[in-house]
Amino acid sequence: MTARETMTEMWRLAPVRVAWNLLMAFAVYQIARLAYYAENASYLTYTADVFRGGLLFDTSAILYTNVLYVALALFPLQPSDSRAYRAVCRWLFVVVNTTALAVNLADAVYFQYTMRRTTTTVFSEFAHENNLAAIIATECANHWYFVLLAVAVAAALWKGYADAGRCDSGKRRLLYLASLAVFAPLCIAGMRGGFTTAVRPITISNAHGYALRPVDAALVLNTPFSLIRTIGKNVFTVTKYYGDEELAAIYSPVHNARRAATPCDTAVRKNVVVIIIESFGREYIGALNRDLEGGSYAGYTPFTDSLIAHSTTFAHSYCNGRKSIDGMPSILSGIPMFVEPFILTPASMNDFTGMAGLLAAEGYHTAFFHGAENGSMGFQAFARKTGFERYYGRTEYEAARGSGDFDGTWAIWDEPFLQYFADEMTKMQEPFMTAVFTASSHHPFVVPEAYRATLKEGPLPIHKCIRYTDHALRRFFDSARRQPWFANTIFVITSDHTNMSDHAEYQSDIGGFAAPIIIYDPSKPVGEVQDKVAQQTDILPTVMGMLGYGKPFIAFGIDVLKAPADSTWAVNYLGGIYQYVRYGHVLQYGGDGTRAVYSLDDRLMRHNLAGRCSVQPLMERELKAIIQQYMQRMNNDQLTVKER
Repeated sequence: MTARETMTEMWRLAPVRVAWNLLMAFAVYQIARLAYYAENASYLTYTADVFRGGLLFDTSAILYTNVLYVALALFPLQPSDSRAYRAVCRWLFVVVNTTALAVNLADAVYFQYTMRRTTTTVFSEFAHENNLAAIIATECANHWYFVLLAVAVAAALWKGYADAGRCDSGKRRLLYLASLAVFAPLCIAGMRGGFTTAVRPITISNAHGYALRPVDAALVLNTPFSLIRTIGKNVFTVTKYYGDEELAAIYSPVHNARRAATPCDTAVRKNVVVIIIESFGREYIGALNRDLEGGSYAGYTPFTDSLIAHSTTFAHSYCNGRKSIDGMPSILSGIPMFVEPFILTPASMNDFTGMAGLLAAEGYHTAFFHGAENGSMGFQAFARKTGFERYYGRTEYEAARGSGDFDGTWAIWDEPFLQYFADEMTKMQEPFMTAVFTASSHHPFVVPEAYRATLKEGPLPIHKCIRYTDHALRRFFDSARRQPWFANTIFVITSDHTNMSDHAEYQSDIGGFAAPIIIYDPSKPVGEVQDKVAQQTDILPTVMGMLGYGKPFIAFGIDVLKAPADSTWAVNYLGGIYQYVRYGHVLQYGGDGTRAVYSLDDRLMRHNLAGRCSVQPLMERELKAIIQQYMQRMNNDQLTVKER
């Protein structure tokens, strides 16, 4: 028998044909990874280690998703000559792997908003949205090349599919049975990530072993694996770094623990207005980037720049998460995002409160405003849980002002909604605490028709929206200044998270979290940029400090205005890595220890100082205490200070 005849005979064997199909699945995943990289090349680095690690995670995902296909294709007792049975196998293989490609491609688009692979919490995140079909249709139109790629790959899978053949003899049935016997242990080992009993099933955190930077772990992973490995997983795992006494001595999120439980000082019962601007990254604000582009950068926020001249801001300020649902708990309750968004975890059923609840107990009137459909993103439920007495959403707005100001996708346009916000506060009895969450600087990045010709475009689609929202903010303050409550109000302006970037300084691991924190008190209109680190979770304790609040409460932040510069810090979580900012450095810490340390002056994060930084041991000690406090309190329902 010639070599060619031997190859022909081997090709006729069912296990060889099934193996060929699985090789095509591997090719699909590599195509998806290359597309993921191409879409986000300014953020990611593709290396040989990424390729090698990707094969490991692809193997696991391919075996998880194709195990039914293989079992059916090699089932020894299948009908001996059934075209329908073999057609089912073919359809199953093509549909499963085309779907895997589609979710990978969709995640390539979503990455720039989250900086990580999507997990199962995404289903909870968008559970109450009814505009997803329109959003998906828009994205398909914007990323038509991904649609064509998916169609082309599906066609290639269909045409290249190798039918395992008929199982019509005892010899073939024995071959099928033997193939399944070999496949079963290989499948288990592939799903787990190795053969030995010492190998634990790989999870998403293992991707960091192949990544140069935490953000690159997203490129190592694939989305089907991330979804599968986060189904029903316990989010908060407690690592006991310290005993209780030592832990409390290093770090405690309890504020005013040793002070008398006195009410707020009536002399400083000011109103509090928290303005959370969608996607309002620090990068877009000219006044906070005087050194960018050699000092020539103007930004997209002329009004915000003018307001900053009369406000307190900080040299380094960060958000604690990358999603809108991360911003709400961080800003209003002092709870950062570790591992998964807090309000999507079982810990959201714990007893906790926030700025609204604390101040409502002191006689404040509270209200939350969000121009999207009531219930969107779970904001209404969170607002009620944390003590907001009233909620004003799209329903309330349209009942008062009609339906002509809806943007057609997400919410009421920012300009009319912020005017509504100002008007409703004038109806409230003082003192009051309110928060508003804007929406217009959100994908799909459009502005009202009246401004499409007058607002300048920028290098990125979001820039025009930022200009519009800045204009809406100007109009809000024009109205607010005429109200009797204005002079007696503390305004805090921040973003929920960052968004699209066109500067390398804001595409680094820590730069992707750079968000403004602006504190404006009309009675103290002297601007100041404090040389401190600030984070969203500082907003709650800082505002309570400004009000002279004396009762104990919990927040994973500090009163940044009263703290010395060397005691200010920030922490966030990026795909399995904690980033801790303090002492002029950024420490990146994973479950197996410190991965990197960078100077804050090294804005591109090019020079890893791990092992050569004198403050590294101290930063590790403090960060581990923060993590342990967070995890223990989440699992033990200890997010409030119980009365004795």
